[in-house]
Amino acid sequence: MLNKWMGMVPNASEHGYLVDHLLEVCHWFMLVLFVGWFSFFLYSIIRFHRSRNPRANYHGVKSKAATHLELVVILVEAILLLGFGLPLWAKRVTEESFPDKNDALRVHAVGEQFAWNFHYPGADNVFGRQDAHLVTGNNPLGLDPSDPAGKDDVVSKNELYLVNFKPTVIEVTSKDVIHSLSLHAMRITQDATPGLRVPIWFRPKLEGTYEVVCAQLCGAGHFGMKASMIVQGQKEWSAWYEDTMKLQHPVAAAPVSAEAAAPVPAPNPAPAQ
Repeated sequence: MLNKWMGMVPNASEHGYLVDHLLEVCHWFMLVLFVGWFSFFLYSIIRFHRSRNPRANYHGVKSKAATHLELVVILVEAILLLGFGLPLWAKRVTEESFPDKNDALRVHAVGEQFAWNFHYPGADNVFGRQDAHLVTGNNPLGLDPSDPAGKDDVVSKNELYLVNFKPTVIEVTSKDVIHSLSLHAMRITQDATPGLRVPIWFRPKLEGTYEVVCAQLCGAGHFGMKASMIVQGQKEWSAWYEDTMKLQHPVAAAPVSAEAAAPVPAPNPAPAQ
C-alpha cells in the first residue's frame, strides 16, 4: 500500500514481489520512526520550554528508555538487513542461482555518455568478438566483421527487447565512465563499470513497455540517458530479431528456427503479492 502511495511502478518480474515486500516493511518501519521521533520532538519543545524551565538542568536524563528504544531500532534494522536483504541479494548473485545459458535470453548492456547499447548474440547464442579499435559511429560496440560468430549478432540502441516468461541474463559494462542500468519494473539495478562485465538476471512476467534509466550521475547529459524496455511474446520478439537481422546483416540474414520461435510456457503462479 505504501509502495503505491510513494509512486513505485508496478512489478513486472517473477522475483519482484520479494523486493516489494521488503520495501513495504521498510517504509512502514520508517513511518513509525518518523511519527515516534516527531512526537518526541514536539513533546520536548513543550515539556522543556523556557517558560517551564527557566534554569537549565545539567544532571541530564536518568531514564534508560531512550537507550532501550535505540537498541530496538538497531535490532529491527539488523533483522531487515541480515534476515531479508542479504538472503534476497544472494539469490540474485550466486552462480548456482543463474539460469542455464542455453535456456536464457542473453544480452550485453553497454553504457556510454549518454545512451545504452544492447547486444544480442543471435540464434547461435554466441557473442561476436569485439575490438575497441573497431568502434565507430556505425559500429558502437566494435564488433569484428571477420568473426563468424558475429554474423547473426544484432545491436539495438536505447531499446531493450525481452521475451516474456523467459529467463534473461544481462551482462552490464560501460565504454567510458561509470553508469548504472536501472530496470525499475524488474526490481533490479547494476552499476556499469568500464573494464568489468557484471551479470544480472531476472524473469519478466508482464508484457509491456517500461523505462530504463541510468541511476548513476555520469555527466551533464545524465538526465537524458533513458531507454525503453519492451517485453513481448516469443513470436513478436523473433519477428523483431529477423527484421533487425535483415537491416544489419542483409547477406547473413536467415529466419529464426521453429524451435527458437516456440512460445515460452508461463511459469507456475507466483505467491500473492
